[in-house]
Amino acid sequence: MSSGRLQSFVHGGDIYSAESPLGHWLDFSANINPLGLSESVKKAIMAGIEGLVHYPDPQGRELKQAISASYRVPEQAVVLGNGAAELFYVYFHTRRPERVLLPVPSFSEYEKAARSSRAEIKYFYLREQEDFRLDFTRLRSEMAGCRTVVLGNPNNPTGELLARKAVECFVKAAGEAGIDVMVDESFLDFRSDRQLYSVADLVTEYDNLLVISSLTKAFAIPGLRLGYGAAAEGLVKELEFNKDTWNVNSLAQAAGIAALGDAGYKAGTLEFINQNVTYMYKRLRQLEGLKVYEPSVNFVLLNIAGCGMESWQLAEKMRQKGVLIRDCSNYPGLDTRFVRVAVRGMEENRLMLRALQECLGV
Repeated sequence: MSSGRLQSFVHGGDIYSAESPLGHWLDFSANINPLGLSESVKKAIMAGIEGLVHYPDPQGRELKQAISASYRVPEQAVVLGNGAAELFYVYFHTRRPERVLLPVPSFSEYEKAARSSRAEIKYFYLREQEDFRLDFTRLRSEMAGCRTVVLGNPNNPTGELLARKAVECFVKAAGEAGIDVMVDESFLDFRSDRQLYSVADLVTEYDNLLVISSLTKAFAIPGLRLGYGAAAEGLVKELEFNKDTWNVNSLAQAAGIAALGDAGYKAGTLEFINQNVTYMYKRLRQLEGLKVYEPSVNFVLLNIAGCGMESWQLAEKMRQKGVLIRDCSNYPGLDTRFVRVAVRGMEENRLMLRALQECLGV
């Protein structure tokens, strides 16, 4: 793979490369719950420290029970991951599909994981003139010869939500053609109506369906790494066999159990995100030169073509003010006209918006 293509697999959230002129970074490049760690998770982590002298439960029994109860999937349909990203890699190294159909723009780890198993990537370009909405009819016409299709729901960075029925119809058609469908639902925990979009409970009906979700974003534990997959029992057994036996450490398991059981934190997150997403969307639309894509969760895609600068220039100007945003020019299907900003707490959002106004000169 060329060095240029390797360079494209970069992410937000890099607060380590340089010192912020503010003394700390206002990080709007990573989409993490701005409420931070819940008290229940902190207590669970502290209580679990003494247990580090033992190996973690390789089956993650209690955590699987908590996931089963929270997401309405049988325990035997759950596989645990050291973050959602690990499960992308485990899947591709298990199934080794020769060709993968990838709607783009999308999260770069889908492609990176697929290429790590020597898969050929076929891009399915979402159309800018259609606001990057996924046309399932057109997608079905392009899936011949592919063994896996990867869908983000909601999609990162566009924020598009895919209706449950539409995804199920596609999964059924793909299954009839012998094609696996991987659905990444990592951001659905930021929505109170997730049941209108999630297909996790359908894995018992479709053996070609794998649903993967991160627990690190909604519960603000990216440094611990935790995710899960849901699939038919046969695929779960294959994935379990091909992953590290102790891939989810004891503290991550304890944190996940506590987080999933914290109804107050989850309710507070939904209220907090809804309020701040609404505020951010309204304020961004007031800035001249921006095309603002309507957000569905805690991030917003912006087209800055009318602002007289490219994405890398805006990202650098914001960086000089201590604010990190996501330059989206390395996403296949996007270019130097696009950036993405996270949604954080009200005070941080105001600071980011002020810096953005200054950089744009509006």
